Order: sequence, then C-alpha cells, then structure tokens
Amino acid sequence: MSALRLTGAALGRLMREDKLSFLGLVILVLLILVGLLGPWLPLGDPTRIAAGPRLGPPSWAFPFGTDELGRSYLPRVVEGIRATFLLSIVAVSITAVIGSFFGMLAGYFRGMTDHLVARGADILFAFPAIIVGLLVAALMGPGQISAVAVISIATIPLFIRVVRSVTLSVAGRGFVTASEVAGATPWRVMIVHILPNIIGAVIVQLTYAMSIGMIIESTLSYLGLGVQPPQASLGSLLREGSAYLTIAPWLVLSAGIVLSLAIMSVNLVGDAIRDAIEPLKGRALS
Repeated sequence: MSALRLTGAALGRLMREDKLSFLGLVILVLLILVGLLGPWLPLGDPTRIAAGPRLGPPSWAFPFGTDELGRSYLPRVVEGIRATFLLSIVAVSITAVIGSFFGMLAGYFRGMTDHLVARGADILFAFPAIIVGLLVAALMGPGQISAVAVISIATIPLFIRVVRSVTLSVAGRGFVTASEVAGATPWRVMIVHILPNIIGAVIVQLTYAMSIGMIIESTLSYLGLGVQPPQASLGSLLREGSAYLTIAPWLVLSAGIVLSLAIMSVNLVGDAIRDAIEPLKGRALS
C-alpha cells in the first residue's frame, strides 16, 4: 500500500507538471461522467424517432445533428460513449485478473509451467482480433457478450507477457528468497510479496489495454458483431453514419472525434502512470 501511495503522489506531481497528461485526464473524466450521467442529462431520448428533420445538420436544437430516422445524434453519441467504455472496462478488468494470475504463475514457477503459459499466450496472440470476433460471433451470436469475450481474448496475451516479465525480475530478489527459506507457501509468496511489487506494471498495462479494448469494440460494432440496434456504441454510430458520409458527414465526425478523444485520453493517462512509476524511462515533461 505504501508503494501505491508513493506512486499516487508521483502521479499527482507529474500531472501538475505535464500539461498534456493533465489534459488527457480531464478529457477522460469528462467523457466518463457524461457517459454515466447521460440518462439523467437533458439531452433528449436517443431512441425517439422523428425528433427532428431527417439528416438535419448541427443546430442549437440538435448540436450533433440528426440521423436518418430524425433521432437527435447527441444523446446517441453519449449512449455510445457509455457502451464503449463499459464494455471495454468490463472486458479489460476480466483480462487483468486472468492475465495477471497466469503471468505470475509462469514467472514464479518457471519450467514447464512457464513454457505452457507462454506458448498458450503466443497462440492467442497469433489470431487477429477480427478473426476471433468472427469465430465468437458465429458461436455465441453478435452482441455485447461476444464483444467482451473478443476483447478479453485479444488482450490476455499482452497481460501475460508483461506480468510474466515483471514477475521474473521480482522472483529473484532477496526478500522473495528469504520468504521461501522461512517456509512461506508459493501462493503466499505470490500474493504477499510479488503482487504488490508488480501492481504498478499491471495498472499501466490496464490503461493501454483499455484503449485497445475500445478500438476492438468499435471495430466489432462497426462490422455489426458488437452492440446491436437500437442500442448504440461509437463503432455502430460510425457504421450508421458512413452510409451518409457524402450528405451528412457530421454523423461520422461527431462519433469519430469522440472515439479519438477517448482513446487519446486513455493513452495519455497511461503514459503519465508509466512515467510516475518509472520516471527515468518516461518521456520528457513538456
């Protein structure tokens, strides 16, 4: 816990000094708040048909314009933010638990355990996310559960590789050896001694996996394999708007800009966390 408090203090200091990372944090917090509070904000009903003219341009009444059914696009984009963030967070959280567990197993026990886990991660890593999405959608059908499954499968190898590498370096330190000599069980060593020393790397990887998860979710929804109508995600809104790109480009621009801001903000926050944990390896502060 003391290491986490030190990391938190370093992160706060870095945010104050690094204006770009601070901007990313502000954008990320605003997007999450807007997505969570969207149903209670006075934005309108995202499913109300003929709320305005079909394919109407942005105006005071409809800041993001209207779609082909006359639905206000602003509440639909807010709904898309909530869906994209929620699915990515759920999937990456599941991945973090599973990937960290197997990564610690491989890094601590080594030998055959390390070989099996590493080869399994390599096999998963060899499959492109789109191919996995097609296979999962064929087995489970398109939808949110399929999107979560695909994101988890695609990001688990990344967690396993990172956690395994960090565990290998921590497992050889003196305090781990002293704990083993004192008779601590392998599970106690991993939970009490190794896990607190790798949690920083897990958090950094979590942020990067979050951005990857949003890209995968948006891609799946764009292809019709993720969130299904009438619900919206940023990817499905891009798919719907692409059909009217020449006559209503604001549909694609609004969803695309919001998605880009979300991914950029997550990556900037991830860079700040990395720099706080490894200041000598981080990028120069602006």
